[in-house]
Amino acid sequence: MVWSIALIQFLPVRLGSKLAQVIKTIVVPCSREKAFVVFVDEIDTWWPLGKRSVSAMKGGVAKSVSIDKRPGGRIVEIGHDSMAHLWGTVISYDPFDSLTMDFHIGLLKPATASVVSVRFTALGADRTRVVLTHSTWEAYGDLAGDMRGGYGSSWGMIFEEGYMQACGG
Repeated sequence: MVWSIALIQFLPVRLGSKLAQVIKTIVVPCSREKAFVVFVDEIDTWWPLGKRSVSAMKGGVAKSVSIDKRPGGRIVEIGHDSMAHLWGTVISYDPFDSLTMDFHIGLLKPATASVVSVRFTALGADRTRVVLTHSTWEAYGDLAGDMRGGYGSSWGMIFEEGYMQACGG
């Protein structure tokens, strides 16, 4: 959707973004539709809930994480203690094409969220390019550089390994 692309391009300018975006690109061995469904509907099958969650930071393993598939929908972890932890909010949702969300994994106030955008491009019947862009680090204030560095390396494990495997790669 044109509006979604315009919003993604506008957000870093509006927030005065100076730190480079984290961009991860992979090609998965499945259709665009399946790649999208695995990312959105099956996130708790590939996300490392025992390592990268609010529960993990408290020494537990989260029970699940889910995405409410609509603009304004919430990304929520159900913790090891059955408590709900907000990870972010869906900004735009275009089935099989893109998902954009603010993102903060419950540690910081939602006002300090960064932005994650994921785009899905079919390269054939059983190959899809998936591009994940994580931006607007300045929302984290003095922690911006550390947050960018941490997520930059974490997305390698989470996206390039866990998600890729869940898609059959």
